[in-house]
Amino acid sequence: MESVIKIEELGKLYQLGTIGTGTLSRDMEKWWARMRGKEDPFLKLGEINDRTKSQNENFVWALKDVSFEVKKGEVLGIIGRNGAGKSTLLKLLSKVTKPSVGRIKVKGKIASLLEVGTGFHPELTGRENVFLNGAIMGMARFEIQSKFDQIIEFAGVERYIDTPVKRYSSGMYVRLAFAVAAFLEPEILIIDEVLAVGDAEFQKRCLGRIKEVSESDGRTILFVSHNLGSIHTLCTKALWLDKGTVKQIGTPGEVIKSYNQTTIENAGEFVRDKDPGNKPLWFERIYITDWKNEKKSIFLHDEDIFIHYEIGNNLSWSDNPYNLFCTILDENGQRIFSAESEVLKDNKTVLKIKGNMLVRGNYSLETFIHKPMVVQVDKLKEVCLFNIVDNGSALNIHGDYDYGRVFGNFEWKYDN
Repeated sequence: MESVIKIEELGKLYQLGTIGTGTLSRDMEKWWARMRGKEDPFLKLGEINDRTKSQNENFVWALKDVSFEVKKGEVLGIIGRNGAGKSTLLKLLSKVTKPSVGRIKVKGKIASLLEVGTGFHPELTGRENVFLNGAIMGMARFEIQSKFDQIIEFAGVERYIDTPVKRYSSGMYVRLAFAVAAFLEPEILIIDEVLAVGDAEFQKRCLGRIKEVSESDGRTILFVSHNLGSIHTLCTKALWLDKGTVKQIGTPGEVIKSYNQTTIENAGEFVRDKDPGNKPLWFERIYITDWKNEKKSIFLHDEDIFIHYEIGNNLSWSDNPYNLFCTILDENGQRIFSAESEVLKDNKTVLKIKGNMLVRGNYSLETFIHKPMVVQVDKLKEVCLFNIVDNGSALNIHGDYDYGRVFGNFEWKYDN
């Protein structure tokens, strides 16, 4: 099967701070190299895009040495943590920005849905924007007209179709933008995490439409999502980006398994590695164990989970009216539930999460020490990652279906 997208040693270098290199002589050096058709000398500089560490260079590689191919009819799911380079890759493919190095070869028309309102003119009506977008994709007016009713029905904005889109809500924007991209039949469809703006029912319809156009119409789709279940269900191939480089490419099952394993191997514990300064209280160490007090980060759904806090303290106990607040986050950073306690006198506290509480998936902690409604003295986010594996719950028969984040405390009764 022929390749419709071919990426060769692609790289995108960004400069931090102000525009320009910082000195006239360095700007002239860049200009003179460009005039002679030579490589930008500052491409030899730059660090990988690791946002967890301070950078010594003013140049950062958002993408570096990225190479892969996508064949006609494939659905490529792109995964990776925030800052991995996923959106930068899609912007390069969509020609929103130019690569610093490397080549991109594309066969066919591309429709991109990268952010709310992509390609829409705010002063034009929904109807006018549909025809404008179709024309941009090279479609004749009669082709757009033949699809118009399907687009409006799918988007559910018939009542507002002759209203300027600047008056649309973000949800209406996304529904119409997706409908245009999905029904005007580009050969290649590029979709970022923008669908997260829509409501759950619309997201489900969008995912169904993606599956339909890939299977029946043979179109090529690039799909970025933090929802690994959607990647596993919809995609025929997956690409894992890590700090701007390709970590792995293969079947969705293989790539997702490796991604989860790496995430969890580097998880489960936080240890402060620098001086807390003049904070009155601070997190010294946080770690997760099972009921046998063994450190781990992978739990069965019916296992109890114990989160241990060790807190550093510069105060006498009489000056210690502080609380410890902990929130469980899912893999998309959404808050699941929270718990709060006083900071105990010995500065050691354990939070127990009972089994049959959290459903399968990846989780982390957002936690802080504070005087309620007064001040926060230390805060951590997305630390101590852990994973829940479904060990055969009643809901596990539904496979990859998303049945929420908690099992819930409920009881069925028959109404006589």
